[in-house]
Amino acid sequence: MITIFPDRTEKPGIWGAVIWPRFFYAQNSSAAFIRSIPFKDCMTIRIFTNESNWMESAALKQLQSIAGYPAMVQVAGLPDLHAGRSPVGLAAAAENHIYPYLIGGDIGCGMGLFNTGLLLRKLKLDKWETRLANIREMDDLPFDNPFVEQSPIYNLGTIGGGNHFVEFQKLEEVMDHNALAELDFEPDQVLALVHTGSRGFGQKIMSAFDCETGYAADTPQAAEYLALHEQALMWAARNRALALARLLDWLGVNNEPQSLIDCPHNFVEKRSELYIHRKGALSSDHPLAVIPGSRGTLSFLVKPGPRVEESVWSLSHGAGRKWARSLCKSRLKNKYDRQSLRRTALKSRVVCRDADLSLQEAPEAYKNIVAVIAALVDNGLAEVVATLRPLLTYKG
Repeated sequence: MITIFPDRTEKPGIWGAVIWPRFFYAQNSSAAFIRSIPFKDCMTIRIFTNESNWMESAALKQLQSIAGYPAMVQVAGLPDLHAGRSPVGLAAAAENHIYPYLIGGDIGCGMGLFNTGLLLRKLKLDKWETRLANIREMDDLPFDNPFVEQSPIYNLGTIGGGNHFVEFQKLEEVMDHNALAELDFEPDQVLALVHTGSRGFGQKIMSAFDCETGYAADTPQAAEYLALHEQALMWAARNRALALARLLDWLGVNNEPQSLIDCPHNFVEKRSELYIHRKGALSSDHPLAVIPGSRGTLSFLVKPGPRVEESVWSLSHGAGRKWARSLCKSRLKNKYDRQSLRRTALKSRVVCRDADLSLQEAPEAYKNIVAVIAALVDNGLAEVVATLRPLLTYKG
């Protein structure tokens, strides 16, 4: 457990929330040590965690660095925080300043939850698994851009690699029936969770604006970036819907999927004079959001809690990585064989043609999603509405 004390005094009512106005003190309960990292005055950084949730020291150092950026006024690390080119699980508010570097290249990447309209009793898992396994890559499937304008995403209607996926799910348990009633689906229908983004389009934008010093909000560069950013958000959402429709068509499902929730987690949001930068973080403005775990774990439907302002109006986007991808093969190659990679602890099925990617996405490579969700709940950031159970996960 990592607990941070603000000048040795924890803020009442936020168990596990970390606030430090001048120095950062970390205590590890298993190895009892104290360390301090100085940074600029008048900065508030909060790390939201609990005793069950692991936090990576490299990510904490990245937050400390971001806190020193000009115009930065608030930085939060969510329970799924881990290091990346910029930290993932980050919410950072800057006053009239934009840092495209913090958002990264997959602008608009997010989670879309859909109602397929298919009844669970009509789901043929054996058939679907075989059909999906026969896909060499999604670009091989029939597809036409349904929009009048030309797509800036070259391979529109695909999910890409890495941690992107399409997962068919069912409702598992309901904790808040009133909140769940806002979504238009029945308990006996197959749901689909789609994780992908703007593909190469977002990376092109990032390449053109890859400047760590960022841009003042009133500059032409900021205006140009934000215009392209909005395009990437729109096309990322379209891409999620089209990728699912493309797969359902291949599986012989004639129903048009209905979007229930769509939440980007790599984007900039303007709130008054603040520009909130989110990398692997959801906006709490959504009445409901989906937070998935690793392959073969439950996903969680949540609603924002009463203290989201303290996390820069943000929630976790997933479990968060624990191991670097480069470590997974050596650590797991003797644990899994080809067949065991196709099944999960929840008896769901996995289709992935790339064995190395399957190892990189193994549950062991991720934090415990239950601990992440508990940290959100413990800190008043979220309330669990329902859980969703995986049936079949496809990684393209």
